[in-house]
Amino acid sequence: MSDHGVDLGMSNEKIKDLLTKLHAELQSTDVDTETRSLMKELDADIHSLLESNDQQDDAGSILERAQLLETDFANSHPVAERFIREIVETLARMGV
Repeated sequence: MSDHGVDLGMSNEKIKDLLTKLHAELQSTDVDTETRSLMKELDADIHSLLESNDQQDDAGSILERAQLLETDFANSHPVAERFIREIVETLARMGV
């Protein structure tokens, strides 16, 4: 299935791979408890969104939260920021 010329299955796998890399990066760095909690919640929401296309109402909120985390990571966690930026860009290409 393709939307806007993007292979959704391939995009889903890319996002899952990026989330795995992001988690590994966060495990190896000093991240506060609140940020870790926000990341776990965002991860669960993104996986839920990828599993069911019926949650498009929540997609804007998920993308917004991902962008906020990207901003938070920009100075203190540049590698994590790169992974979350790629997630945001991939979600945007998927039409989320």
